[in-house]
Amino acid sequence: MADALSVIPAAVLRNLGDKLYEKRKNAALEIEGIVKQLAANGEHDKITAVINLLTTEFTYSPQANHRKGGLISLAGATVGLSTEAAQHLEQIVPPVLNSFSDQDSRVRYYACEALYNIAKVVRGDFIIFFNQIFDALCKLSADSDANVQSAAHLLDRLVKDIVTESDQFSIEEFIPLLRERMNVLNPYVRQFLVGWITVLDSVPDIDMLGFLPDFLDGLFNMLSDSSHEIRQQADSALSEFLQEIKNSPSVDYGRMAEILVQRAGSPDEFTRLTAITWINEFVKLGGDQLVPYYADILGAILPCIADKEEKIRVVARETNEELRAIKADPAEAFDVGAILSIARRQLSSEWEATRIEALHWISTLLNRHRTEVLTYLNDIFDTLLKALSDPSDQVVLLVLDVHACIARDPQHFRQLVVFLVHNFRLDNSLLEKRGALIIRRLCVLLNAERVYRELSTILEGESDLDFASIMVQALNLILLTSSELSEIRDLLKQSLVNPAGKDLYVSLYASWCHSPMAIISLCFLAQTYQHASAVIQSLVEEDINVKFLVQLDKLIRLLETPIFAYLRLQLLEPGRYLWLFKALYGLLMLLPQQSAAFKVLKTRLKAVPSYTLNGEHLKRTPSGDPYQFLHLMPGGSQSQTIEDGDLTENGGSSHSGINFAARLQQFQQMQHQHRVHTKAQTKSRNMSTSVPKVADVCIGEEPRIPQSVDLNVPPSRSTKRGPGQLPL
Repeated sequence: MADALSVIPAAVLRNLGDKLYEKRKNAALEIEGIVKQLAANGEHDKITAVINLLTTEFTYSPQANHRKGGLISLAGATVGLSTEAAQHLEQIVPPVLNSFSDQDSRVRYYACEALYNIAKVVRGDFIIFFNQIFDALCKLSADSDANVQSAAHLLDRLVKDIVTESDQFSIEEFIPLLRERMNVLNPYVRQFLVGWITVLDSVPDIDMLGFLPDFLDGLFNMLSDSSHEIRQQADSALSEFLQEIKNSPSVDYGRMAEILVQRAGSPDEFTRLTAITWINEFVKLGGDQLVPYYADILGAILPCIADKEEKIRVVARETNEELRAIKADPAEAFDVGAILSIARRQLSSEWEATRIEALHWISTLLNRHRTEVLTYLNDIFDTLLKALSDPSDQVVLLVLDVHACIARDPQHFRQLVVFLVHNFRLDNSLLEKRGALIIRRLCVLLNAERVYRELSTILEGESDLDFASIMVQALNLILLTSSELSEIRDLLKQSLVNPAGKDLYVSLYASWCHSPMAIISLCFLAQTYQHASAVIQSLVEEDINVKFLVQLDKLIRLLETPIFAYLRLQLLEPGRYLWLFKALYGLLMLLPQQSAAFKVLKTRLKAVPSYTLNGEHLKRTPSGDPYQFLHLMPGGSQSQTIEDGDLTENGGSSHSGINFAARLQQFQQMQHQHRVHTKAQTKSRNMSTSVPKVADVCIGEEPRIPQSVDLNVPPSRSTKRGPGQLPL
């Protein structure tokens, strides 16, 4: 201190703290000259003492004017040192940096000015203080004083020039500071940061791309800034980096992919678009590096497929296709379970397009990695079943495709059908609204006969008799009306002559017993008319209820469709098809005379040409057995018939392996169970009459029959229903 006082006149020190700028400036010039002379004489100890004096007595002084004078004098001392300033920077720079946070804006301004002059002198030598200078400038860029901001910008430009010229700049030491500052929300700071990122990226010797994952998230943050200029600058920087990535042979895709996945879900539209665009490029360029991140990427893509912005939807769909086209191997870190988990989660999305693509992914994985997918079946099966209730028909169809793919294995097929019936039992609306769609599609995908046999086996032992009856009626209606089941209908028509048809008939019969009208329909389809007549004759008073009449009305109308054209043509041969007439007249007798169905059936029977009845003589055998009738042919020959159209010389109650007497007993036993069940229900409701939910039909009025699929003859009244919806 004494050395410094001996070389600096007291007047100079006094003027250095004066309130007038001119006096302080002149004093600083005096100090510049003194230091210059000392440097020329090599008296660096005295220079050190001078700098210490200026620092302690002035830059750290409680008096603002003293602090201003101290900053100007430190800059003057640096100028005086010239080329020898580097060895004193450890003393000069810290007090100047400390002044950047001074409460007095003028002091902060002079600090900027001082450091500017110091930097001009020492240039690259002050790089060792770069992080501290950068941090200070970062704060000053958002200073409340416009003059300070302006001064900071001038200093910033000079520092950028020095850094771009220097070979001493350490990007490794700078990146942690940059990463920390990227989270600042102040628009001035953001502008400052983007400017530095752009400048450093332009320097060939600085590998900013290698450190991009450290500040990429911050750049994406800026895309949603309220300032258009900042958004534009951030977008420009990101575009430049993306171009560099395309041209670079080595890029760390993994770390950046994690950031992009998060940003793809941003509420800001521009951020989502940029993120999904980057992901698109990564999927094209990343190759094996991205395999561990496929699930995360898919989780980001699927929601964007249904984005409200068309540009995002287009890029997301393209990216989704690119990702699906990559055939990764589970042995190479491809996590099938993780992909399935993402797809399962997206099945709950509110957007149809997302749910559809999620199902496409499950289907793709099943086709490529079936064994691995089936190991996760328990994790996704319930979700897939719930998806059958989806409001979108397209989703339901795709779900069925997935189920069908899983059900190629016998054990999974059985599991699927059991769960499907279980869901129908729990959710009546699913059966009503989607039953036909689901059953028909499964029949196409998994073989109709196989599906119907399995359903029949399950329903045969169904403990919920009401559900079993409704389910069988639904299956029967689908069987009689759907084009997808034409082969089953053709096979059933051969039940009396074809062992395969007979086997299918017997298989369905067991569960069809839950519904009298389903059994009668099955008999008409299989042309077992004599048995149909026997079933009709076996009905008791309790069986003829509103539900029965509604189902009977439907059957009468179905008899007028092309599916039963063969049956109507058989009416031209009453001698050969005696039991068909008897069965139809039996149904006619059960219908209320004023109902439309009665009139339709009566008109049809009256339409049989009279000439076909000429010469036909029919009589019952003395035994009265409904299965034993004598048929007198026009030629005078006589033989026993077991079923219409099939003559045999052997009497008995079975034909082609079908024991009709046993079948009738089976039907009667099942109907007895239903009657007992109904009585028990009635008793539990204190004998109160319950109106069936099936339809409100009054005897003597035409029942309302909803239009069913593939009917060529419309019902008497139209009813609006969705695709795949089953009429009750």
